[in-house]
Amino acid sequence: MAVIRDVMPAFELFQPATIDDTMRLLGQYREDAWVMAGGLDTFDWLKDRIKRPKVVVDLSQVKELSGIREAGGGLEIGATTTLTEVVRHPIVREKYSILSTGAEAAASPQIRNQGTIGGNVSQDTRCWYYRAGWPCYRAGGNTCFADTPTAINREHAILGADRCVAVNPSDSAPALIALDAKFVVRTPKGERVVDAEDYFIGPGTDITRMNILRPGDLLTAIRLPADWAGTKFYFEKVRDRNVWDFPLMNVASAMVITDGKIERIRLALNAAAARPLRLAAVEDAVRGKEPNAATGEMAGRLAVQGARALRFNAYKIPLMRNLVKRAIGGVEKAAWA
Repeated sequence: MAVIRDVMPAFELFQPATIDDTMRLLGQYREDAWVMAGGLDTFDWLKDRIKRPKVVVDLSQVKELSGIREAGGGLEIGATTTLTEVVRHPIVREKYSILSTGAEAAASPQIRNQGTIGGNVSQDTRCWYYRAGWPCYRAGGNTCFADTPTAINREHAILGADRCVAVNPSDSAPALIALDAKFVVRTPKGERVVDAEDYFIGPGTDITRMNILRPGDLLTAIRLPADWAGTKFYFEKVRDRNVWDFPLMNVASAMVITDGKIERIRLALNAAAARPLRLAAVEDAVRGKEPNAATGEMAGRLAVQGARALRFNAYKIPLMRNLVKRAIGGVEKAAWA
């Protein structure tokens, strides 16, 4: 008989009104606390009874965590700001349009109205073995069920696998890395500011987490510096359905072109590995070159070096190669975000 999982496990709900109150709760309950922002990833876990926290800390009443404001010449986005607010904000659209494009690609309008930017970058992997409660490495077991001869692994990693081949599902993450965003994290020891690319971790660092947050920590804001505002942007997401689907792969680039050559560039890609990847070697290789098809072709070949296909995801290697090619060499033909 099939197991019916339609009743959430019991938990105690807290709805703090300030960041300080939130930190006190997280410090008190530590591993027993589950932080909920928009709730979209949370409710998936709870209704399937895979996660059973004793305490849920709902951030919806913490007004300090929401909103977009100018700061330091750039923008600061509160972690619980909805994706819809990010997409529609006039300064984001004018100066950081790669982020509004990435956030808009993340889901349907209804989900964007509820989902938050902090939740989008902090959500867990969507690997169905893990999400269904299989005792894999990420869940504390000793097997990666997605990396076996009979596994269904069409959406899984071709790079950076270390026992686990699950990928990061965020659409806003590569855009934020391309923009050199900073993530503001409150910890029991105080505030910590990290580069966007360093917020995410792979299984070689900690196979049970996808980001640096530990029990008691809270992502409070994301800062967009002025350095990359208004530059040439490219974002592309490949997915099975046009809306409400996670990426098979996505790419984001920010580029400064001077006298027809690439002066500065940041390039990131997601759903190829367990964490969003900044392609620093590709950036180095194309700097000083013209952003044309030949440069893009060279960059694409370099990007996929070391890629290893699983049983059902060999398509990801040419897909990654072509996404990188278009992100760099498609200036004339592709629509910039």
